[in-house]
Amino acid sequence: VQLQASGGGLVQAGGSLRLSCAASGTTFSSYAMGWFRQAPGKEREFVASISRSSGVTSYAVSVKGRFTISRDNAKNTAYLRMTSLKPEDTAVYYCAADYLRALYDVSPNVAEYNYWGQGTKVTVSS
Repeated sequence: VQLQASGGGLVQAGGSLRLSCAASGTTFSSYAMGWFRQAPGKEREFVASISRSSGVTSYAVSVKGRFTISRDNAKNTAYLRMTSLKPEDTAVYYCAADYLRALYDVSPNVAEYNYWGQGTKVTVSS
């Protein structure tokens, strides 16, 4: 599967962005999807994940209540809606796919994702 992340940019604190992750070359519903981010000098960290069925989502504590992950299996696309953005949300955001995870299961673990997109940069100014 090939993943193409887009939607990043420069936004003021308190603003919103929607990231998209378009998948190609596969049956999208076979993959649980996740969003991760990596700030300069830091390790890649979990942001949010969604099950293959869309029935289960999970969020990092730092983004819960501000970010929403979703997916449209008909469009082969996952989304991350980000609101109330803070300067500490500044990072490169990556989408990732986890092949044939159980239908209602998700994972926050980087190592469990088989495929990664190229990343899209989000910068939040104060």
